[in-house]
Amino acid sequence: MAAELGIFVVHGIGIEQPDFADAFIAEMQERLHALGMAADTVQWQPAYWADLLNDRERDLWNTLARDHDLDWVTIRKFFLNFFADAIAYQRVPGEHPGMYRQIHQRMHDHLVQLRTALGQQDAPLVIVAHSLGSVIRSNYIWDEQTGQGLGHTPLARMETLAGFVTFGSTIPLFTLALDDVISITFPPPTLPASLHGHAQWLNFFDADDVLGYPLKPLSPSYDHAVSADLEINVGNLFTAWTPIAHTAYWTDNDFTAPVAQLVHDLVVAQQAGT
Repeated sequence: MAAELGIFVVHGIGIEQPDFADAFIAEMQERLHALGMAADTVQWQPAYWADLLNDRERDLWNTLARDHDLDWVTIRKFFLNFFADAIAYQRVPGEHPGMYRQIHQRMHDHLVQLRTALGQQDAPLVIVAHSLGSVIRSNYIWDEQTGQGLGHTPLARMETLAGFVTFGSTIPLFTLALDDVISITFPPPTLPASLHGHAQWLNFFDADDVLGYPLKPLSPSYDHAVSADLEINVGNLFTAWTPIAHTAYWTDNDFTAPVAQLVHDLVVAQQAGT
């Protein structure tokens, strides 16, 4: 039997391997099992896109560091990774296909894989997106909702989006070039009535994470769309108070516990409505 809900996991900066979501998924499966959910109730789909930029960023670092003994290497690479990703992702007028479209095409390809694994069903969808990944997913959803997207099915068009989890989100940094800061529509009006009242956009941030921010203050539309900005403390004794906290959300209890509860509640609502 096909799973009843799909979970689409998108990385941000600081992760460069296709197995980026393994530890997160393993912990989430344990938490969902503890909540009484069978393992096959949910279909997971990691969405890996870093390989589109890894070689360029590695070459840039090697060029910059070749003739100079640069200090603070870990922090330098951390910020180089973010800014290089962010700049490369932006639309470039006249460029085709452009990194923006390439990354969105990769997102679409992963969604096609997810729908196949769901038995070609347009099941309810939860997106879990970190850092720049939250920007990518928000832009993807915006494009679908404004008729500029790649989707040919309700799931790919984001019509079944029932949960949006952003963490360490850099969305506010990308609003500076906008005259009007307008959120995506969440929940989408196409979501079944049985799920509409349970749909949530949860945004997690750590005050020590210099790249993670609340979203509700951005504008009235963000205040309406985002269910809650949740301030949590992630990382360990050595990382919780540093910028490296930006990459420490994935298996932190303060993050995984409420996300598991959201997934559980959506599945229960889905089952009650069918």
